[in-house]
Amino acid sequence: MNLLDPAGLDCLAALAEAGSFERAAQLLSITQSAVSQRLRSLETEVGHLLVVRSRPLQLTEPGKVLLRYARQLQGLRADAARELGASLQREERLPIAVNADSLATWVLPALDPLVHQGQRQGFSLELVVDDQDFTHDRLRQGEVLGCVTTVAQALRGCGCQALGAMRYVAVASPLFLSRQVSQGLHAGNFSQVPFIVFNRKDDMQAQWVSRAFGVRQPRLRERFVPSSEAGARAAVMGWGIAVLPELLAQPLIQREELAPVRPEVWIDVALYWHHWRLGGADDACPSTPGADAPSPSLLDQLGQALAQGAHAALRQPEARAAG
Repeated sequence: MNLLDPAGLDCLAALAEAGSFERAAQLLSITQSAVSQRLRSLETEVGHLLVVRSRPLQLTEPGKVLLRYARQLQGLRADAARELGASLQREERLPIAVNADSLATWVLPALDPLVHQGQRQGFSLELVVDDQDFTHDRLRQGEVLGCVTTVAQALRGCGCQALGAMRYVAVASPLFLSRQVSQGLHAGNFSQVPFIVFNRKDDMQAQWVSRAFGVRQPRLRERFVPSSEAGARAAVMGWGIAVLPELLAQPLIQREELAPVRPEVWIDVALYWHHWRLGGADDACPSTPGADAPSPSLLDQLGQALAQGAHAALRQPEARAAG
């Protein structure tokens, strides 16, 4: 296959991001007819239909393969511009997927220096939020260049780095506990007590109940609140029991707005950073003596920033004593 047209790949990425030809044209500052023409040219070049013209648009499987390539090309272009001190015609977006709980606690402080750097160097971060067990799918499908996930196995062509473990604890407002479970939460009453759940992908509450009471596949009274911060606030307001990141719950416990429920029971969730390898320092061959060290790619820098933030915020494995 010949070298793919970068303009056509940019159109494909814009269509995947925008979901329509009209919005993709706005992103690229070209006409809709130009978007259609570039897409048709790319489809002719590769011999596959890449986009299903539905509402919203859907990428075909070949389209998802090329989307991964398009995202990596955008990352390489941003790296080249940064190293050359050049300005890009259009600000490049670096999409990464993170789980809502990490976003609500440690990710923003970790990425803050890079965000300000990006404002000066012509790239911007795009944070895509999904459940921590599903962010990896977005990487596989080419929607993002990196992700924070619970998956430990790296995809082919990707790097993987352990970040640490996020601890989850059960909490509720003191008033709720005194009224709803005055005798304590136990195996005989948990099914009648409401639990605050992020969304239908979220099984953290069920995992906690299973661990606390030895019940397989427990059925819970669920109240859905699709936000980490709002879920914590709902718990403070007495909506039910919430299984929250300890990082989010601890300040509320200290202010006595929330109280621990069965504090001897917790869940530690290991998190990992995955990213496509774009030819930065991670992929370089060992340098020869006296040679300049390769400049880390933007994704490498993202990984370093996330690793530093995670090391400060998340639980790290205890170092083994020297033998």
